[in-house]
Amino acid sequence: MSVASASGAYHSPLVSRREADMILAGAALMMTLAMGMRQSLGLFQTPASQALGIAVSDFALAVSIQQVAWGVTQPFAGALADRYGTRWVGVAGSVMYIAGLWLTATAENAAMITLGAGVLIGTALSCTSAGVTANIAARVVVPARRTLAFGIVSAAGSIGALLTAPLADFLIKADGWRTGLFAFVALGLVMIPAALVGGRADKLPNSTAHDRELTFGGALAEAGRHSGYVVMACAYFVCGLQLVFLTTHLPTYLASCGLDPGYGAWALALIGGFNIISSWGFGWLGDRYPKRLLLGLLYLLRSLALAAYFMFPPTPVSTLLFAAVMGLLWLGVIPLVNGLVAQIFGLRYLSTLTGIAFLSHQTGSFLGAWGGGYIFDALGTYDLAWKVAVLIGLIAGTAQLLMNDRPTARVAAAQAAE
Repeated sequence: MSVASASGAYHSPLVSRREADMILAGAALMMTLAMGMRQSLGLFQTPASQALGIAVSDFALAVSIQQVAWGVTQPFAGALADRYGTRWVGVAGSVMYIAGLWLTATAENAAMITLGAGVLIGTALSCTSAGVTANIAARVVVPARRTLAFGIVSAAGSIGALLTAPLADFLIKADGWRTGLFAFVALGLVMIPAALVGGRADKLPNSTAHDRELTFGGALAEAGRHSGYVVMACAYFVCGLQLVFLTTHLPTYLASCGLDPGYGAWALALIGGFNIISSWGFGWLGDRYPKRLLLGLLYLLRSLALAAYFMFPPTPVSTLLFAAVMGLLWLGVIPLVNGLVAQIFGLRYLSTLTGIAFLSHQTGSFLGAWGGGYIFDALGTYDLAWKVAVLIGLIAGTAQLLMNDRPTARVAAAQAAE
């Protein structure tokens, strides 16, 4: 899908329209596969746990460690992409992703799943998802279309879930969970050429005369002093907690309520499908309306949707409707957060600063995945987990609405000079 189809002239004058489309397509494909396979891992939780004789919380712990590994390594992967370019960061991440899938597919115990699905895939995601693809899109697209471009590239992750969740469900039922994971290994091989094509963006600049002398330490100090950035990063914690709780535990929740876990696969696929609308739509809106207001509204509506669904026993219809609503309120966060960082700090350390904020997101993801499993094992129900997710979501949404989104003095001076 071309950015040009929605927004006319959009690309940097330093590249042709055809080359811009190719670069963005490569970045989008890499993220499609990385995010799609990650979001489908919850489908393997029950069959893998039963086959290996491990607890649900053991598999959930592996997914939780994945979130931590992703979050801890994201600032470093971002810093490498900002300084040395995105191409080899993306290739290295793709190779690591394939290795993690292979180790998980051949696992004989919880430790192998933790290393494969947890450490390796988590680290790989920091090199192949939004932190790096945003760097690519920011270089290729003109400022007026930047948030939309972030949204379109992040929508690629939604397309991945739309395709990989039904595929995984079919293969698990037909040939077992290992076959499903080996199919993911084959899909992972496609990420390598996608990273090479997307990395062509490295020939384009990511700095201006006002920030060429900005150091890594200076960028961190600037971010630490900006109250709006701190609020946004804290709210991102809640985003991670809510979303990973759902992707990891929805199939198990449905099974505990007597529904076919296959509805979990269809729910994840629907989330992926509606995420396309969410990413594109919030990216388009973010170029026209205050991003902080859109982000706060998104958090509030998502929390209300969670409350409405979990307050009543799930049915096939309510589950699919809930998935559609959540999809509309899901990945729209990514273009808005990336857009706010670019708006406040510029592009020079875009991947680094979004990566640091993402560490907060992944801390929440860890608690959402592992904490949800721990609560379920301890209480036999997810009631406490969803209530906590709703409460902190309402708090985060309100704080996000009130954040300071003014650019730094350095960025304001650069804008005035244009």
